[in-house]
Amino acid sequence: MLSRAKAWARGVKRDVHAVYLAARDPRTPWCARAAALLVAAYALSPIDLIPDFIPVVGYLDDLLIVPLGILLVARLIPADILAEHRAAAQARGADRPVSYAAAVAMVAVWSAAAVVLYRWLAAEGG
Repeated sequence: MLSRAKAWARGVKRDVHAVYLAARDPRTPWCARAAALLVAAYALSPIDLIPDFIPVVGYLDDLLIVPLGILLVARLIPADILAEHRAAAQARGADRPVSYAAAVAMVAVWSAAAVVLYRWLAAEGG
């Protein structure tokens, strides 16, 4: 069972990289490119929207959000293009890109949430 889980995780990592490559491919339809860009940016961001240190909920993005996003994008991308990018991602192996722009976006979301929470708490107390 552990080997199956590891194989699944490797497949998800490969598919994230394939989705990233497909998002940059001009043959991919624009709506699929937009969705692929969002999924890849989120998955490749070094900062999660839900930090992993939060018990149970912190791993939901890794176990549900990313695979569901990949599944959606895989249905939008033509099968031959996705197969080509999966092969390219498999050939590159562990050489995965990192999305620092998505990391900045995650920091911005957390900062905005902190400001909203502070203002809400200040309004309640005053």
